[in-house]
Amino acid sequence: MQQQIEELLSADAPLLARVEDTLTEGYARALAIEAERWRLERRIGELARDGASDVGEELRTLGTELTRADGELVELRSLLGTLHERARTLRNAS
Repeated sequence: MQQQIEELLSADAPLLARVEDTLTEGYARALAIEAERWRLERRIGELARDGASDVGEELRTLGTELTRADGELVELRSLLGTLHERARTLRNAS
């Protein structure tokens, strides 16, 4: 998704329809990442509440996945913001 957005941002004259379609896909991807983050956070909370002593490895894995999702979401939101501005410029030019 990020690569598609970067390609549109670097294109001289992308089609507005393609930019808007990519924005829609990007927003859907961002929502999916947020849902994954919520799932990970919920699981971390469950493990913490259970208090079992053998959850260290799972917590490390969940923490790594949460960190990855956070980074991906920040990058995607930034790119989507820039692409949104590009779409606005294209709309105003037509």
